[in-house]
Amino acid sequence: MAVTREVDDISRSLVKHQHDHPPVRDLNRESDRRMRFPQRVADDLGRVVGSWTFVFVQVLVTGSWLVLNIVAQTNHWDGYPFLLLNLVITFESALWASLVLMALNRAAGRDRLRAQHDYEQQVKVEEEMRTLMSHLEAQDELLLQVVQRLDRNDRELRRLARRLGIGEQRVG
Repeated sequence: MAVTREVDDISRSLVKHQHDHPPVRDLNRESDRRMRFPQRVADDLGRVVGSWTFVFVQVLVTGSWLVLNIVAQTNHWDGYPFLLLNLVITFESALWASLVLMALNRAAGRDRLRAQHDYEQQVKVEEEMRTLMSHLEAQDELLLQVVQRLDRNDRELRRLARRLGIGEQRVG
């Protein structure tokens, strides 16, 4: 049968859609897996240093230090210019600034990783869109072929009907 052969031709020319790309990655888990113990400690301390709780504790400790040294009658471990307090605060500032900068560097690394991941995702999306568009174009071509074949078959049936003397009767 000619119709069966045409249907087989159409089914053979169908485009099969495939997804050929790597799976999506969990960047947070990947970043956490790469972190070593000192980096985790620095991140945790950086989170503590960057909180209001830390600020309040620092103010409380500094205020207590000042009050105890001013009020103490005989046992001043840090006299009026408070040089030891100044040394402690300077040391803390350098330490906390270093820890915060290390945490910021790791955050920047995670941001770079995330940006790379976003880029890879966008490339995948673009590839998928191209594939889908080509698939739709192929379907359009196939539909046009089907319509043309139907039109051709319709004209052939009308020609045969006129030859046989069958009028244009509609089955309703």
